[in-house]
Formats: sequence, C-alpha cells, structure tokens
Amino acid sequence: MKIGIVSDHRGYELKKKIINNIKDIKFLDLGTYSKESIDYPDYAFKLCESINNKKIDLGIAICGSGIGMSIACNKVKGIRCARVCSIKDVRITKNDNDANVIAFSSDIKFSKVVRMIEEFINTPYSNLDRHNKRIDKIKEYELNH
Repeated sequence: MKIGIVSDHRGYELKKKIINNIKDIKFLDLGTYSKESIDYPDYAFKLCESINNKKIDLGIAICGSGIGMSIACNKVKGIRCARVCSIKDVRITKNDNDANVIAFSSDIKFSKVVRMIEEFINTPYSNLDRHNKRIDKIKEYELNH
C-alpha cells in the first residue's frame, strides 16, 4: 500500500518527522518541501488527484488546523476526507465512511499521529448496506452537480 502525504508550511516539520520515522509504511511525499509559505489547496488537490489517478491508495494531509486541507480535499470528486483529532475519529471515518484521506493539525503529538496513521491504514471499511447507501448518495450527487 502506498500512502500519499502532503502538508502546508505549518505542517512541514511534522510531515518530515512522519516520513523519516515511520519506516514500515511507504510514503509518497507530494510536498510542500520547505517551511516557505504556500497555499494549502494546491497540495490538497495534488494529493487527491494522485488517489484518483491510482498513484497512491490513501492520503494524509497536514496543515495548521487540518480544517483547510480537509475542505480542499473534499472538493475533489471521489474523495472522502475527514479532519481527525483522535484515534476514534479515524476508526469511525474509515469504518463508516470509507474515507480515503485524513487531515489533521500540525499541533498533534507525534506519538498520537503514529497511532492515527496506523489505525487509518489498518481499519477496514465495514461495507454495511447502510453505509454503502450513504456513500452511494454522495457519489451520485458528485456526478450530477
């Protein structure tokens, strides 16, 4: 499994730490590559298009709050991104929503980030009818609007 990862300038240090310290996960670093101020939507879109183009399987987006990245990611058709603050958030969004991207704040402690990423990768989608029905409604809306 290949995981894409992006950040804005505020998330750059955490992104580097993730890539350099979580060795059992193959990350594709899609930027940014410095602390220089950038526009986070550019990187959110790059990440999500990489999912849609099958270059990566899942995505991780980091910015100051996680909110901006999640908003931008969710503008891309086919993307279900959740801003997560806890391991429980990750488990629920993967199990119930089949999220393919998570976004979080650059202020979250590294040890918690590691556990959230592991949960994101290892939690399967439930594939329950009630969840499939809701995701299908989202997909249909995307196609028609």
